[in-house]
Amino acid sequence: MSASRAAVILAAGQGTRMKSAVPKVLHKVGGKAMVDWAVDVAAGLGCERTVVVVGAHSPVVGQHVGARLGEGAVAVQDPPLGTAHAVRAAEDALGDFSGDVVILYGDTPLTRAETVAALFAKRDSGANLVVLGFEAGDPFGYGRLVLDDSGALARIVEEKDATDEERALTLCNSGVIVVDRAVLFSLLSMVKNENAKGEYYLTDVIGLARSSGFRAEVVVADEEEMMGVNSRVELAEAEHEFQARKRHHFMLAGVTMIDPWSVYFSHDTQIGNDVTIEPGVFFGPGVTVESGATVKAWSHLEGAHVGKDAAIGPFVRLRPGAKLSAKVKIGNFVEIKNATFGEGAQASHLTYVGDAEVGARANLGCGTITCNYDGFDKYKTIIGEDAFIGSDTALVAPVRIGARAFTGSGSVITKDVPDDALAVARGRQKDIPGWAKAFREKKLAERAARGGKRKEAE
Repeated sequence: MSASRAAVILAAGQGTRMKSAVPKVLHKVGGKAMVDWAVDVAAGLGCERTVVVVGAHSPVVGQHVGARLGEGAVAVQDPPLGTAHAVRAAEDALGDFSGDVVILYGDTPLTRAETVAALFAKRDSGANLVVLGFEAGDPFGYGRLVLDDSGALARIVEEKDATDEERALTLCNSGVIVVDRAVLFSLLSMVKNENAKGEYYLTDVIGLARSSGFRAEVVVADEEEMMGVNSRVELAEAEHEFQARKRHHFMLAGVTMIDPWSVYFSHDTQIGNDVTIEPGVFFGPGVTVESGATVKAWSHLEGAHVGKDAAIGPFVRLRPGAKLSAKVKIGNFVEIKNATFGEGAQASHLTYVGDAEVGARANLGCGTITCNYDGFDKYKTIIGEDAFIGSDTALVAPVRIGARAFTGSGSVITKDVPDDALAVARGRQKDIPGWAKAFREKKLAERAARGGKRKEAE
């Protein structure tokens, strides 16, 4: 890397086609806001400075970016007068920067850093300005990249201005450009707005560069990387492509998916080799699954850690803070939140565990509930190693169950239980001899008095 790098990310669009109160670039793909995908590309390229250009109409975008990169990383375009005008809004923020600048977009979440790195490589090899293009299956609506006989970029022609011969071209403009900062802003200062919209177009810098004696070159990327998102339909298409990438990545890394098209990942999902994932599993942000684990069908995980050789599901929900050690077993219809399970612990079915520590090899019977919330505050339950919690036990936190202790089924435990003890907390059973027979005879007599018809429930 021979020159310092900076990035300008354009994120000032109105996004009206999204039909949303949420600014377009804050809509998510893979659980991450689209503008953050662009910020991560800049980071992956080693950019020492990143400036995000936002619109005055969407201060929430500036707040989002500022919280991550600092207020100095935000530039405001006001009023919106085109893409060249948007880039110029970042000029002051880059006033003391010397090196190459890449122009990225906050609504193209599938662009890879390694693809853009090829533009910097061409800059290092002598090109003055490098544009990222793509071969479009259907080029309608895109600006075309017109090359000269030497293979250099001669100009960018918009669809409406193109000749029939130029419309037949399939090499299209992505808008991503790498150029020296001083050259960039010099060219931008010459861009005119002599068009129907009265806007300043970034594409005009190519012609200006050629007339100034600069050489512009092209790097070609896959079309799917350049997918822009302007509507909910395109957002779904971008999500579809992201998921396809993730599934392919994990299967190549040694993960078994019985029905990969039904499994959904987040941008930061981490999965070890020899993990098996059954159909219908959803991974929200912040999930790690260690090698050898099994995630059974229709489970939902978010902010959770699943240890080596653990088994969860089917129909399990792991909420943020769920941390399962090796060989833990979590069965059907179990929900875990902000709780740790020691090695070999298990909750096989119909159980809620929140704000708890469960010791190694402890067994939680069907219907176990940690009662952790009083409407104002959360309280902790601690279950010792090798403890056995009987079915339908309510553990009223704060409470501690000792190592190797038992609780009787149907108990409501409100006090600490010592190690190796049995705790039973339920009303005593009372039998009333003959009650059922008398009740049955009474009801049969009442029915007969009504003509043998059972009264319909209202």
